[in-house]
Amino acid sequence: MKKPILFWYRQDLRVTDLPGLLAAAATGRPLIACYILDEKAPGEWTPGAASRWWLHHGLLALRADLAALGAQLVLRRGDTAELLSALAAETGAGSVYCSRQHEPWAKDLEEKLHRALDAEGVELKRYPGALLFEPEAIKNQSGLPFKVFTPFWRACRRELSPDTPRPAPSETNWHTPLPSSENIDSWQLTPHSPNWASNWQELWQPGAAGAADRLARFFRKGLRNYSDGRNHPALDTTTRLSPHIHFGEISPRQVWHAAMEALAAEPALQDEIDKFLSEMGWREFSHHLLSHFPTLPQAPFKDQFARFPWLGTPAALQAWQKGQTGYPIVDAGMRELWQTGYMHNRVRMVVASFLTKHLLVHWRAGENWFWDTLLDANLANNACGWQWVAGSGADASPYFRIFNPVTQGEKFDKQGEYVRQWVPELALLPDKYLHKPWEAPAEVLAASKVELGSSYPRPIVDHRAAREAALSAYSSLKSAS
Repeated sequence: MKKPILFWYRQDLRVTDLPGLLAAAATGRPLIACYILDEKAPGEWTPGAASRWWLHHGLLALRADLAALGAQLVLRRGDTAELLSALAAETGAGSVYCSRQHEPWAKDLEEKLHRALDAEGVELKRYPGALLFEPEAIKNQSGLPFKVFTPFWRACRRELSPDTPRPAPSETNWHTPLPSSENIDSWQLTPHSPNWASNWQELWQPGAAGAADRLARFFRKGLRNYSDGRNHPALDTTTRLSPHIHFGEISPRQVWHAAMEALAAEPALQDEIDKFLSEMGWREFSHHLLSHFPTLPQAPFKDQFARFPWLGTPAALQAWQKGQTGYPIVDAGMRELWQTGYMHNRVRMVVASFLTKHLLVHWRAGENWFWDTLLDANLANNACGWQWVAGSGADASPYFRIFNPVTQGEKFDKQGEYVRQWVPELALLPDKYLHKPWEAPAEVLAASKVELGSSYPRPIVDHRAAREAALSAYSSLKSAS
């Protein structure tokens, strides 16, 4: 009798274009789909509160997709190696198939699991599927990892196009009887008392169907103005696919080939599609860096930044977290994040620059806040993004590039639609003063029902003084090197 295969779901919550699942089904052996909630293996990178909400609903969606194929999803909570070993013993499974992950802790877990299973005569087979290009496949001319995005992406584009996505397995020998499964509600992944995510199901549809809808909507509404429109937070020109991609509900290959189909249908969209794919390239680059430089989430990529004089205070960090800095575009972004689990990418750069350069708060404090509050909290993207803004990362923005939150607001939220949505206490202010309410005359403030220091805070720092302090801190760093 053929020994069953355990397909171990990780951050790949889909049934289509999933190489490991397809390979397992192709063997003809009995197949068991399982997911293990291991909250110890990731260490400090255990999913944050927002990610846990998505995981709950994403697993429900996956369970429904598997049910449509005639399968059930076995849920267990605890140590991955122990539970997979126990499941293999319980079912007589001879193999565990899974998708590769590239986070340092995930690699360590795979090696631990490999040793544990091998000792019991159970094979572990790992398959790609989370990226367009595996990190070890793209190297510079010296055979080393890339540290600069542009040549990295150029090297990626020289490779053959990613394979055509494959549908879900059509004929699968699902194993019966199934081992017992835990009740997902007992995991308490969603918030209670209070339920701060009560409206999120109106905003998001976790699962493969939601991902497909997001992608189709983007190609209908956002693609034609993507290059410019993506910088304007009030416009509906971004995909909002990032949580779906992070949880593996849609594969990068599916996104890539959808873009190629759009290009074939409308060649005039070449520039917009190239820009769209380059943003996917940044995701690839972030995972490339994390795979080769595993300390990226904890330590500056540029060693000299280990000596940077971070002078920020807990009070400054808290004001930033609550969207009470007195700078409307910053506060709008932080409130959007808290209320929706998401923040527009342009605004992410603005708020990150404000924290690290205006407030001189260590980038890791921002990284940790995003990890807990973002639905798309991805270790590689999060670490690289924060280090890029802070000036300490690979191919980073120069430290002396300090975003002016007023000019950023005036340029990218000219009519103030974004600020008025998320900072409603400023809604009546004229456009002229919306991004700098402290310059509004007293009579304008009164007519707009704004009382600085009461209904809306005064700026917690002066932009010019903060910029000078940041540059001074950077100068001291350079002089010490």
